[in-house]
Parts: sequence; structure tokens; C-alpha cells
Amino acid sequence: MAKGTERLPGTNTRIRTRDDGCCSVNFLKYVLHIYNVVLFLSGLVVGGIGIWTVVAKHSYISLMATSIYPILAYALIVAGALAIIGSWLGCGGVTSENRCVILVYIFVVMGVLVLEAGVGVLARLYEEQVGPELRINLNRTFLETYSLKSRETAAIDQMQKEFKCCGAIRFEDWLQSEWFKDEEVQKNGNLVPDSCCKTPSFLCGKRDHPSNIQYTGCIYKFLETTKDHLIILGAVGLGLSVLEVFGIILGSCLYIKLRHDFDD
Repeated sequence: MAKGTERLPGTNTRIRTRDDGCCSVNFLKYVLHIYNVVLFLSGLVVGGIGIWTVVAKHSYISLMATSIYPILAYALIVAGALAIIGSWLGCGGVTSENRCVILVYIFVVMGVLVLEAGVGVLARLYEEQVGPELRINLNRTFLETYSLKSRETAAIDQMQKEFKCCGAIRFEDWLQSEWFKDEEVQKNGNLVPDSCCKTPSFLCGKRDHPSNIQYTGCIYKFLETTKDHLIILGAVGLGLSVLEVFGIILGSCLYIKLRHDFDD
């Protein structure tokens, strides 16, 4: 008789025990406990990257033509939260051998898989789209909204200071902007906003000499950092989504084992 099996008294009927087979109940429970620790840590990583994306790029969301970028970030935050909740749910279900909890756990992990894989795929696709999108829309946003919309104005000023740039494409574009047509600007004699200056100060934008202002357009550095960020989001989403596949398989195996387990 194989180790871990028993026969009913007076019969040749073999019954399963929790150590029967290569994927026994106890083995699956042990592996799932380890997996849930990894799932918890991955949830912290995914959620942390989502929060980092929101914090780092929140000011510039208003300058982008679509809402795909913030959607990716918030989807990662939700995926991270679900992973953390799922890890605790899984530990409880595995410890108590509660099949209903384990089933819910499986569906939660599936949800994390869908979110992370979706973020990974969408980030890769948007990486190709974001260049043409910014080239078409960023300059128009600069020229049409600066000084007219407070949120966009603050974002543009912050971008020009952070990336040490002036204008979306080139600094001369400010001469065609709505901001430049303002009577107060004309009176002060500013040629570019003060945030274009290498050392920003009040009315420093009256001189557009290269010793005083930045000559590089903002789109170049902004596009570069945005693409780098999308690569990170895509790699995290697609890379960690593989982890959830193992959780679904292990959880399903344990659910089936417990369903057919006659060793009470």
C-alpha cells in the first residue's frame, strides 16, 4: 500500500488522505502560504508604482490629450490593493480549508491578473501613440490655455522649470500664444513667461537671449520621460501578471483537492 493512503476495513477500496499524491493538500497549503507572502509583496510594489506615477505626473495630466496615462496608474493602484487583500484572504482560506473563501480568493487573483495584464498591454500600445499625440496637442495646449486656465498654467510653469525648457516645441512659439496677446503682457514687455528663465524672477522673460532663457522645447524631455515611465508600467504589469497565473493554478488545485477529500 502506498504511503499516505488507507483502505476501508474489509474492502479493497482505497481512500485519499491529505498527503496522497504528488500535489497533496498539505503540500498545496504550504506552497500557497509562501505564494501569498509573495503576492502581498507584489501588491505593495504594484500599488507603490501606481501611487508614484500619480504623484510624479499628476501635475501634467491636464496637458495630455487623453486620460489613458492616469487610468494606467489608478489601475495599478487597484491591482495592488486587490493583491494585498487577496493575499490575506488566501491565507485565511488556506488555513481554515474553507472552499468558499478559496474560490473567492481565486477570483480576486484573476481580477489582479486582468488588471496587471491590461496595464501592461495598454502601456506598450500607448508608448507608440504618446509621441504623435504630444506633438499634435501639447503646443496647442501651451498656446491656447496658458494664463487662461489656472491648472494648465501651473502645470506649464512647473514643466518649464523642471525640464529646463521653454515652449512646447520652441521658445519663439510664445509670440503666437494667447498669453502674449494679453494687454498686461504687452505692457510689461515680456517675450516669454518668467518660468522660461534660467533663474526665474519677476519680468525676467523680457529678454529672450540664450544667456537668460532656455531654448529647448519642453516636448522633447517630457516625451522621453513619459516613454521611460510607460516602459516601467508595461514591464511591471506584464511581468507580475505571470505571478497571478501560478496563484490561480495552485488555488484551483487546492479547491479541487478539498472538494474530493474524504479524510475528515
